[in-house]
Amino acid sequence: MFPSSLVGKWTTKSAATVISATSFIVFLIFDFLEVIFCIIYRYLDEFFEGKAYRCYCGDRGELQGSVGDDRESELSETLYGRNNVFRQMRFLGFARKWENRKKAFGGGGGITVWSDCGCESCVSWMKDGGGQNLHVVVKEPSTGDPTTANENCCGDLAENVIFLHGFLSSSSFWTETVFPNLSEPVKRNYRLFAVDLLGFGRSPKPKDCFYTLTDHLEMIEKSVIKPFELKSFHLVAHSMGCTISLALAAKYSNCVKSIVLTAPPYIPSSKEGASLTALEKLAGKRLWPPLIFGSSFMSWYEHLGRCVCLLVCRNHRIWEKILKLLTWRRDLHFMIMDLTRHTHHSAWHTMHNVICGGAKFLDENLDRLMKSGVKFCVIHGDCDNVVPLECSESIKSKVPNAEINIISNADHCSVIMGREKDFTRNLEHIWASFADTELFL
Repeated sequence: MFPSSLVGKWTTKSAATVISATSFIVFLIFDFLEVIFCIIYRYLDEFFEGKAYRCYCGDRGELQGSVGDDRESELSETLYGRNNVFRQMRFLGFARKWENRKKAFGGGGGITVWSDCGCESCVSWMKDGGGQNLHVVVKEPSTGDPTTANENCCGDLAENVIFLHGFLSSSSFWTETVFPNLSEPVKRNYRLFAVDLLGFGRSPKPKDCFYTLTDHLEMIEKSVIKPFELKSFHLVAHSMGCTISLALAAKYSNCVKSIVLTAPPYIPSSKEGASLTALEKLAGKRLWPPLIFGSSFMSWYEHLGRCVCLLVCRNHRIWEKILKLLTWRRDLHFMIMDLTRHTHHSAWHTMHNVICGGAKFLDENLDRLMKSGVKFCVIHGDCDNVVPLECSESIKSKVPNAEINIISNADHCSVIMGREKDFTRNLEHIWASFADTELFL
């Protein structure tokens, strides 16, 4: 008889071996299909739009000059650095020959791509002058007097708060959770801005954009900070929005009063390898849990991900009708609706150029904010499988004065969803504590 401890170790090791072998085979198949669909989509794009659509199956040099020297450094190395066995072998020698013959970047005419949805809700951003600004939900102080909408109940300028959502989400993430649970004093004294980030929700989704950090910052400046003449503001962000909020705060370090980061994807690493490290850490090739598998599939496989968007996003109205029939509900949950409010182009580039590519700027932005004395608060669920808890622990090591709140039994979404009142009270406490601090300055 073998000791039970040895049996347990053998079983665990065998299970790990089986999972590893299965994972290798599954992703090897995906590698093969990715190369095949690269060829298929180039033919389809040529047929429907008269010009091949930009992809990243070739070498980085093929994109040289199409971005601009000032933006080239913002492109993530993960766009071209994703390993693919068959692409590296120049599969059958055919794909590369065809790419060289049909090399083109930018796609055909028009604002939308044939594989994207063209329904009214998806192209509403093209109305009113072509959709030059982000969609922003503004909640003014409830003074009751429209002529003093940007003033609080005492006639002073109201405090401003900008809310930035995470990946595949929209301003609804905040307007459906935090906004309904605000206390009366906050409603009277704060002006709130919930933003649909570039490429998501009802904001513009241009197909000639690389969705870099700079692109996102410029649109927030153009749509919120400049038109509303914000001289000071607080920031509240979730997940991917944390990366954008830190970049925005670093640029406006003299204007930012406090930053609340919820589940921030912070991966400390050298600047040169930060993007690839972030991709491996946040969306590594894993079959389990399902959410991580979905993230890895959509992050590593450009053309297979486009197939998912073609099937789901382009036909979202059909899926919504089916879900309503199955659930007997008149209205679907806002998070389900948000999942399709993007194009493959906007989601793909934001994933790589913000979540992965933005990783190489995080330490620099944090250093700048520490020098300016901005108040930090980090909120994270201890059961988060999307952004590991160690990301927030790393921020604490980087910013010793940061306030860290670990929420028990909460994951990436339930850190807010399901505890909306507690989360909102926490925000109000942070804003109030800053106001109290100002009294002693």
